[in-house]
Amino acid sequence: MGKRQARINALRQDVEALCRHTRPVGSHGHDEAQSWLVRRVEALGLAGYHGRHLWPYEAGEQGERVIGGFPVVDSFANVLARVPGRDSALEPILLGAHYDTCGHQPGADDNAAAIAIVLDVAAALQRAPLERDVILAFFDGEEPPHFLTERMGSIRFYEDQRREQIHFAVILDLCGHDVPIPGREDLLFITGMESDPGLESLVQEGNGIAGLRTVAVLNRYVQDLSDHHAFRLDGRPYLFLSCGRWEHYHMPTDTPEKLNYEKMSLIADYVLHAATAADTRALGGQQHDPASTEAALIREHMGVFLDALDIQVQTRADIDGFVPLAMGYLGL
Repeated sequence: MGKRQARINALRQDVEALCRHTRPVGSHGHDEAQSWLVRRVEALGLAGYHGRHLWPYEAGEQGERVIGGFPVVDSFANVLARVPGRDSALEPILLGAHYDTCGHQPGADDNAAAIAIVLDVAAALQRAPLERDVILAFFDGEEPPHFLTERMGSIRFYEDQRREQIHFAVILDLCGHDVPIPGREDLLFITGMESDPGLESLVQEGNGIAGLRTVAVLNRYVQDLSDHHAFRLDGRPYLFLSCGRWEHYHMPTDTPEKLNYEKMSLIADYVLHAATAADTRALGGQQHDPASTEAALIREHMGVFLDALDIQVQTRADIDGFVPLAMGYLGL
């Protein structure tokens, strides 16, 4: 068995393990997912974040909410691990993905696939450490009704649990499926390039890596769809990676056999590229407008849309007009 196939098999095994139970906050499956993640990072030999893997947190009235007129107390916890670099005095890089589900759904694409990708990258980083430490953050409470509230795990990490400034964050969500565009199934969508000038060349260099097509646009077109929210608000450099929504989004049909595990392995290669490239770059979180790179990637990888609509994409104004049309087609 080749190395690529072995990685694909490991990705599939991790997704299937997480999908044995549904994982809404407060459920038995949610607690099982927490325990599995801790065991999985321990099996990889990964140290806990500042001494421990499980970081419980409280939100609101002890995490209390009302369902059907009855109070329910939710138990929240982020699972945090660390891959040591050669100089732990440097600000670390963070790779993050949430592990809860929206109700009692299998959550293969949302978000077991992203967790499996982060674990794959962690193994690669152990074999070839960066200069900086890398934090692996498996966030709780990303899904409704916790999304963008004080119960959201990435917000609690950033505001309460974080012990140092983050140099650069990569957040993954919905990264397991083919994009429903004939001939462009391998597309990976990116936001956040505007969060630092140094990320523009990083995205340019990553285009086409391992056969992936990448399209990057401003985050404001789609808004904060996931756990990059807290990083963006504080002006930290970040990239958000996703294949977008698809027909099985938040559905009971979001099951492991529907995912493209080879594509997931390529996305893992991209994440490793992003972390490695950012490792030695001076990133300060200065906003800029990468319109020329966005337009070039759209022309290269979404020309089928441009031809059908008989439009040109060169300027920010052109992109402003094109992106809503493309999002409408994709159901975003």
